Amino acid sequence: SFRMPQSMPSAVDGAASAISYSEYFFPGTLSLILLFTAIFTTISIIEDRREGFLQSVLVAPIARWSMVLGKLLGGSLIALVQGMIFFLLGLTLGLHYSPTMVLAVAGFSFLCSFTLTALGFLIAWRMDSTQGFHAVMSVFLMPMWLLSGAFFPGEGWLRWVMLVNPMTYMTAGLRHLIYLNVENGAALLPPHLPSLPLCLIVTSLLAAGLFALAVRMSAARTTGDLL
Repeated sequence: SFRMPQSMPSAVDGAASAISYSEYFFPGTLSLILLFTAIFTTISIIEDRREGFLQSVLVAPIARWSMVLGKLLGGSLIALVQGMIFFLLGLTLGLHYSPTMVLAVAGFSFLCSFTLTALGFLIAWRMDSTQGFHAVMSVFLMPMWLLSGAFFPGEGWLRWVMLVNPMTYMTAGLRHLIYLNVENGAALLPPHLPSLPLCLIVTSLLAAGLFALAVRMSAARTTGDLL
């Protein structure tokens, strides 16, 4: 079984230094905040349908994509604000933030938040019960986060499982950006971490794909829309 170690050996270029668990876990916690905040903001879709507000929006003379985009941007901004507030706690780990680093982390965090909000939109759109939404999210989100390399690095067959998890690339991207300009930052990156360009490509493609699916789904009527 996995234990929370006090330090995790670095395998970058054979370095003999070690990364403390707080340094390893920090980017993973940031990804957790973005994940849960972004996903759970979409609960408002269920509430809006129940109260009749969503039906009013759907019959308004506006493009359906603009409604979806507004919803996703709103949830993304909420997640981004909460994530960046936590990000400031990295100062307690001795991290030194440059303006470029903060902007890079904020930009990628927003991209992650947009992707995750779109995922939540797809799930919430077809549901008419907040209880059902919570049940699905509890079963779906925790494994998604735990298998992203946020809590522990993957080894052996588990590493291959993590590579098919989109959250892996979001967490890895945040890890790269946070420790990119830190002294000896390479030693703070675990082995077999997806590269930053790959993380950006995968997350961007996923964001575009989920947004397109959300627009397509919103164009189809559901039973709740007719009530």
